[in-house]
Amino acid sequence: MKIRTPRACLAASIAKPLRLRPALVALAVLGACAAQAQQAGANGSVLLAQNLRAPSLSETVVTATRTPQPLSDLVADVTVIDRQTIETSGATGLADVLARVPGIEISRNGGPGTTTGVFLRGAESRFTAVYIDGVRMDSQSTGGAAWESIPLAQIDRIEVLRGPAGAVYGSDAMGGVVQIFTKRGEQGVAPYVGIGFGNHGTRKAEAGVSGASGTIDYAFGIAREESKGFNARTIATQNPDRDGYESTSASARVGLQVNATHRLEATLLANDLDSGYDSGLGKDDRNQHQLHALGLNWQAQWTPQYKTRVQITDSRDEYQTTPAFYLTETRLRGYLFQNEWRQGPHLVTAALERREDRLDNAPIDRKRSQDALALGYGYTAGAHTLQANVRHDSDSEFGGKGTGSLAYGYTFAPQWRATASVGTAFRAPTLYHRFSEYGTGSLNPESSRNAELGLRWAQASSSFSVTAYRNRVQDLIVFGPAGRCPSTQGCYANVARAEYKGVTFAGSYRLGSVQLRGSLDLQNPRDLDTGKMLARRAKRHGTLGADTQLAGWTVGAEVQASGRRFDTVANTFVLGGYSLFNLYASTRIARDFTLTARLDNAADKTYELARTYATPGRTVYVGVKWAPL
Repeated sequence: MKIRTPRACLAASIAKPLRLRPALVALAVLGACAAQAQQAGANGSVLLAQNLRAPSLSETVVTATRTPQPLSDLVADVTVIDRQTIETSGATGLADVLARVPGIEISRNGGPGTTTGVFLRGAESRFTAVYIDGVRMDSQSTGGAAWESIPLAQIDRIEVLRGPAGAVYGSDAMGGVVQIFTKRGEQGVAPYVGIGFGNHGTRKAEAGVSGASGTIDYAFGIAREESKGFNARTIATQNPDRDGYESTSASARVGLQVNATHRLEATLLANDLDSGYDSGLGKDDRNQHQLHALGLNWQAQWTPQYKTRVQITDSRDEYQTTPAFYLTETRLRGYLFQNEWRQGPHLVTAALERREDRLDNAPIDRKRSQDALALGYGYTAGAHTLQANVRHDSDSEFGGKGTGSLAYGYTFAPQWRATASVGTAFRAPTLYHRFSEYGTGSLNPESSRNAELGLRWAQASSSFSVTAYRNRVQDLIVFGPAGRCPSTQGCYANVARAEYKGVTFAGSYRLGSVQLRGSLDLQNPRDLDTGKMLARRAKRHGTLGADTQLAGWTVGAEVQASGRRFDTVANTFVLGGYSLFNLYASTRIARDFTLTARLDNAADKTYELARTYATPGRTVYVGVKWAPL
């Protein structure tokens, strides 16, 4: 009898081979005239980098503490990705963009649209908390966000926080946090239309408009992507058809500035994804994935020192397969009341938060809730920065869980900053882990303790950072032998321990007219009980890139490289290391029109990222975008 688990539950437990796939189709997404990155949350920052790099110290980010903070005051390890970076990345999906970020590896069991995992500092995909415009995305069947179903075409800005943040966000933020922001309208009217084509029958089209007039700002976008794909499997027992995908997505963001101190905002992102995969000979297997993220926000500045934010969110993740029928749906409802009080160098925050989860995965129809109180204190004066957070979550199923963090930063010389932090985090068992036939109602939350040290230097468009970390996880949930659950095939249990330890180097440097950038991760994600490496994660991986202006063109090249990995938790199958060479270029071909081209895996290297799964080979994409200045 074959265990019937959800499609990414296998990814989380490493029960089947997954597919790690950096930059599948070279899609330089339609143009170098992308709009400037908009405000992130209430008070975001503007990033005008042509390519992925560390943001300047004058920028503002919101992910580290859920409040706007200048990067110069930040102790956490954060990367910012703006829309222009996304468009020149040539990435097919969100995970492909993230694969270029320091500290991140991805996995994928097939082409675009199939089950995708993101390992942040080597931690499992379910250990990264994901938000879209403040709306929490998660699956209570598989654990973690469905990365493959978050449409890249609707994303304007991404903030990646490396390191646990349980004291700020509660459950799940054991490896880090990824915040995704859609576009926000600015004064005037800014329409755009784009089309693009690539090999594997790839076609893309997008259109939208944003703007602001008086007290109202708005941004709307719609996109359609489809590809015939390629045969994702390399073994004769699987269907040799091409495994393509179709995706239709839309986003909307509307704000009303009621007066100088009060703002109302509504956000919506939705995607309908249909993609192919192979599970047997002669079948046209399909994944059908739908999601939506809806948020309502009210922000009020009551006094120069005190402001509040009230947010109500709703998200849905529905996954279905055909012709072999399987259906699971997760609904998340969130309520947040956040308070901020600033006085000189002091910032005090207090938040009340409620999260309601529901899983419909026949015969499972279960729900639970988590109520939390979070307190934070920040101090910035002169060369010193201190950040302390505590949080208590009360879960309707397993009881209470407390988390805390303490971080300190010291600017010991111009452009130089040293940081140190410790923190705890946890991940509550999913409803599937507890109530499926393979589940155990007495499962404990997975918990972690993290410590890290960092050193950073930044000046103008150049920067360098090195961060050393060690994150130990207790009560890790894995699929093991039969035990206390009803199934005789095996059960979920808190029987494992893991350690994610490593050093991340990242840098960006301007040499004349050439902008250089790169990152290198040296890590050792392993099972503490067996001493073996965790599956699909390399001890060494990194990127190196350069771009410049030449005869009216922006041209660039990059290398993505990874060391060998093991395909299984038993470390029985070795996947060889690889290096991919990518090229891209863009230019303005007429007033308001931009041409972008990208070539990925230029050497057409044959490589394997998961046993029995194919990789795309050389891919090319060309796009044109119209966006009036």
